[in-house]
Amino acid sequence: MDENKILLHYYMFTIPQITVFAGAILGILLILHVDMKKALGIFATFYGVLLIMIAALVRNQFSKLPLYRISLLFFTIFTLLGILLLIM
Repeated sequence: MDENKILLHYYMFTIPQITVFAGAILGILLILHVDMKKALGIFATFYGVLLIMIAALVRNQFSKLPLYRISLLFFTIFTLLGILLLIM
């Protein structure tokens, strides 16, 4: 089986679960009336860190794939965006 397809399947089965978990955290923050920028910053940082952890689990197998590198770059940018929102 093509390694890109395996990586896509891995992402399809793990990322939705992380999205639901991070979304629940965002919902709790909004219920607690946390400032919108701060809540979105916490959400983006938390979600990005979780995505980076998911990518780190398969680094040995998929690190040479362009799809892996692009996704890791996207996850890192998402985390940095969250940190930027928290600082502002």
